[in-house]
Parts: sequence; C-alpha cells; structure tokens
Amino acid sequence: MPDTKVTTFDCALAQLDVDVLLLPVLRDADSASPWEVLDEAMGGRITDAIRSRPFTGKARSCLAVPLPASEGPGEILLVGLGKIDELTPARYRDTIAVATSTAVRRRGERLAIAARPDVFSAEEHAATATEAALLSQYRFDRYKKPADDVPQLTEVFVPAGDGVSEAIQRTQRICRSVAWARDLINLSPSDKRPPALADLVAEMAAEVGLRCHVIDEDGARELGMGALLAVAQGSSVGPRLVVLEHAPDEVAQETPIALVGKGVTFDTGGISIKPAAKMDEMKADMSGAAAVVATMRAIAELDLPRRVVALVPMAENMAGGDAYRPGDLVTAMNGKVIEVLNTDAEGRVILADALAYAVSEFSPRCIVDLATLTGACVVALGEDVAGVMGNDEDLSAALIAAGRRVAEPLWPLPMFDEYDELIESKVGDIKNTGGRWGGAITAAKFLENFVGDTPWAHLDIAGPAYRTKAKPLTPSGGAGFAVRLLVDWLRQHNGS
Repeated sequence: MPDTKVTTFDCALAQLDVDVLLLPVLRDADSASPWEVLDEAMGGRITDAIRSRPFTGKARSCLAVPLPASEGPGEILLVGLGKIDELTPARYRDTIAVATSTAVRRRGERLAIAARPDVFSAEEHAATATEAALLSQYRFDRYKKPADDVPQLTEVFVPAGDGVSEAIQRTQRICRSVAWARDLINLSPSDKRPPALADLVAEMAAEVGLRCHVIDEDGARELGMGALLAVAQGSSVGPRLVVLEHAPDEVAQETPIALVGKGVTFDTGGISIKPAAKMDEMKADMSGAAAVVATMRAIAELDLPRRVVALVPMAENMAGGDAYRPGDLVTAMNGKVIEVLNTDAEGRVILADALAYAVSEFSPRCIVDLATLTGACVVALGEDVAGVMGNDEDLSAALIAAGRRVAEPLWPLPMFDEYDELIESKVGDIKNTGGRWGGAITAAKFLENFVGDTPWAHLDIAGPAYRTKAKPLTPSGGAGFAVRLLVDWLRQHNGS
C-alpha cells in the first residue's frame, strides 16, 4: 500500500489545490445539485457536462470535467452513485474505489473526495473514502519494482466534521493491517516457510506491543501435538505454533476470545499430491493465518479494550520421503486419534492441535477459526462469500452481521448430527475426510471434535482469500479477507 497521507479540508471546493476532485452524483441527475456553488465558480461546467454527455450517474461510472488552468482543482471527476434507494455503504465504497483508481490513472496524485450529507454523515464518508482510496491502491512490489513513471496516490483530502479525524486514524490502521496480510499471502513461499513466517509475526508483535510465544518442533512434541507434527514431517523445516496475546491492563484478567488461523505456508497436497495447474496459488494456503495475525496487529494499534489470543499453526505440506501417508493414524493433543485418508486434507489436521491448545491453555469464552479449508466451500458459495459453521448460533450471527457491515460476506452452512457419521473411523476416533459430499461441512465437523463445549465458529475462506481477478478494493492476489470483519466484530463485541 502506498504511503498515502489522508487529511481533512474545510475550505470551499473551488479553492482546493488538488489534481482531481471527486464529486459523487446520483442517478439521472440533470443539474449540478448539490454542487451549485462550485458549478457557479466553474462557469457552469458541471451542469454542462451532465447535460451534454452520456453520463447518467450509473453506479461506478465516471466523467471527467476539464477545468481552465487556474487556482483550485486541476480536474473534476463526476462519480456515479446509482439510485439513492439502492445505495449501500458497500456500493459507495466500491464506487469511490473505482473513481480513485480512475483518478490515479489520470495522474491524480493529490485527490479530494467531496461528501454528500444527504447520503452519509461526515464520519461515515471519511471512513469509507479512506478505506476505498487506500485499499484500492494496494500494490505488491517486493520482487518487481514499479516503473518510475507509474502514478501513485500521495495525498487524499476529505471534508472535516465531527468524528472525522478519529475515523481516518482508525481506518488507516485497519487498512495497514489488511495490506500487511496481503503482503504475507503474496510472499514467495520460499520466503515464508514456517520458521521465517513465525519470525515475521514475532517482529510485528514486538513493534505493536503484542505478547508472542513461538512453539517450535521440540515444543510441539513435548505438548503431544501429533497432528501438527504429522503434516510437517514431509518438509525439511519443522512446524511452528505462534501464540499472540493482546491484553490491555483494564481487561488483562478477563477470559479471552481466541482466534485461530490455518498457516499452511505451501501445500503440495503431500502424498495425495495436487495437480500441477495453479499449484503456485497454494502459497495462499496460509490466508487464515495472515488474517488472524493482521487482526491482532490492528487491534493492538487501535488499543482495543478486549483480551484476545491468537493461535497460528504453521507447516509446509510437502511430499518428501518422510511425509505422512494415507492410512496413517496420528494422535492430536487432546488424545483424539485421526485416521488420515487424504494428506491433502491437512489444514484441519494442524488446526486440530491449535484448537485443542486454545481450549486447554486459555479456556476462552469463544473461538473463531479461519482457514482456506475446502474447495467444496467454493463450489457451494463461489469466490466472493465465505462459509460459516459452528456450534453457537449467536456467535455465527454476530460474525455474519460484521461481514455484512464491512462487505465481507459470510453464509451459514448446516451442522446437523448426520454429518458426523461421514467422518467416523473404524480404526481411530475420526477420519480426516468425509468424502465428496458436503465437504465443507464434514471438515467443520472434524474441527468440532477439538473445541469441546466452547462456543465456536469456523470460517471457510477458501473462495475470497485469493483473487485471480481484481475487484475495486482488491487487486489480484492475496485479499486479506476477514481482517476488517474480525476487527469490526471485536469492536462490537459486548463481552458475553
């Protein structure tokens, strides 16, 4: 994400010294309303443009209005919002993101985004505009630097108002964490093998004041984490379990909320090897881990008054001579014996030990785990929606509501007892796959064996975690999905 400064203005629009001024316009507007004062200062150019060009204010449409060389904005960009009765915060955010990208392509390095009080409050506009501008301009350039002449957004101005400065600061911190999650996902898998990724997380924790404990291979063995060790044994590097804790003084004695994120840093499928096509995208199989650690970074920078622990199991699933095999029986930390039928169903196996550790060490009030767990969830819900499953309807409902607020949608899948039969093992306690049918649900049912009576929700983010095609807020690659969702949920959490 570029180092873009976001600040406020309280002068007249005509006096703004910016390259491009974005003006939101509703569908079928035939005049400059509510920009009459600006239009008069600009000699009626806005009204003329609206009436003389095929611009209807359709959502995400843009129309550039050139201005004479003088003081004030270099150019006006009319931004179509669509019909007001169809306008949601999510659509508004996407529209501003599209307009920002259009303005930057037109060499708009300094950008002002005008607000419409008839649509959103000044605080809502500031948060939405900041988020749209920053996330839409994210670029991953660690390995390939952009050309010198590529335009970059350097400064964004939004109208001042009650709560605006606070909204900007809060949103900037969350966006930085989303960008960091995207960076982790997009890293070359050779640069984020479990020891290296654990080090990156530990460095972040030290920077923002999180407690951090890294359990290495020997520590996992002492704790009886046979599931995590089994998945990792095909790799030349050992696994890690990273434990983070955010506990401000005023809540340090509270029962914590636990977040658990799948951190398979690269997934070949192991002995049950994946097809070669698109295996490169398996660097994103740690997107759940990225979302969880980035959420911890965000809540630390926000100084959120919640006690939250995060547990991130990290392993490479490789097909080496020591790799675990179909038919192996492995014992998880809680004593459950797992019959391995498919080594490519490895994410649930490493999560088993992390969930069991969370329960035994922290007795949390609730657990939320995130994982790019099953292709079945993508088949069921597509690439834009994550599945939510669990044992507590209130918890799932709260997460769904948070996803709705930030436009990171979740959809519930059933957890009927009948699905348990599909993962019963004749030689162990549980199989690591239930077959073809209901694959996302049987994976969640597997995880349920490791949470005990703790209220728990599982988010299968396999669809939206990695983008093959860009969207307004998300370039192709790692999306950082669920960071904003989790931060919103934690901010809203009532402590129950």
